[in-house]
Amino acid sequence: SFEGRVEVYHDGKWGTICDDQWDNRDAEVVCRQLGLSGTPKALSWAHYGQGSGPILLDEVQCSGNELSLDQCKKSDWGQQNCDHIEDAGVSCDPFTGTDVQLCQSDCCPLLLPPLAEGTVRLAGGRSPAEGRVEVYYNGDWGTVCDDGWTDLGAQVVCRQLGFR
Repeated sequence: SFEGRVEVYHDGKWGTICDDQWDNRDAEVVCRQLGLSGTPKALSWAHYGQGSGPILLDEVQCSGNELSLDQCKKSDWGQQNCDHIEDAGVSCDPFTGTDVQLCQSDCCPLLLPPLAEGTVRLAGGRSPAEGRVEVYYNGDWGTVCDDGWTDLGAQVVCRQLGFR
């Protein structure tokens, strides 16, 4: 899917973003960070459902030119005055830009570079922190064969996704 609630990974945990000041310029940065083109649209008031866990960002004010949310003006991590009814969402309409594929899991790690060869994701898990390992190669997502798969390989994938 190309739309959903925005969740970010910071300091070992996933959390949502409050919709205070949330607008299409912020959505543009999220879509760019996910490697998507198309028409970015900001959605407020938990349009895609309320998250759980911490609300990690508030008062996000991007100019629209940033490469990632980290470069935008915003509150300090964890400093917010919101409830999950104010969770921010985005739609990155793929039908107005080039043909791009997005993660099929509920939420994609947002701190990955745009879809470069060897980018990994987790799909089909019960949470963003688990699932089938998929790798982006030659314009497509593919699975990883489990022959010879060990905990060491899993640790490498977890580090690539920003987990510890």
